[in-house]
Amino acid sequence: MLEKFNFPKGILPEGVESYLLRKDGSFDVYLGKNCDLKVAGNYFLRYSRKVSGKVETGSLKSLSGVRVKIVFLWFGIGQVLRSGDELRFHVGPFSASFPVSSFDECPRCPSLFSSLVQSL
Repeated sequence: MLEKFNFPKGILPEGVESYLLRKDGSFDVYLGKNCDLKVAGNYFLRYSRKVSGKVETGSLKSLSGVRVKIVFLWFGIGQVLRSGDELRFHVGPFSASFPVSSFDECPRCPSLFSSLVQSL
């Protein structure tokens, strides 16, 4: 769905079960389970079972259901903008850019067992 709006498929993890895209660009994406994973730049992301927002070409706004871990705290990613070959992720007044190529492949959510092992 997001590829139609110039976003790479890897911006969402594997396991999308369904989605709803409305005419105004608002959307809901449903994953099979919550998902914690490491992405570009060794950031940890947490996807809720439901990810919502509004999409336009090159812009994801009003996001809910996606958080990033900074030090020991989790913060919501409110917006993602595409500019050429870069994706800029906005968390409150802060942002970080990554190459679009870092999101060519959908990341795989770890199994419960591997998540437990990593936390030891």
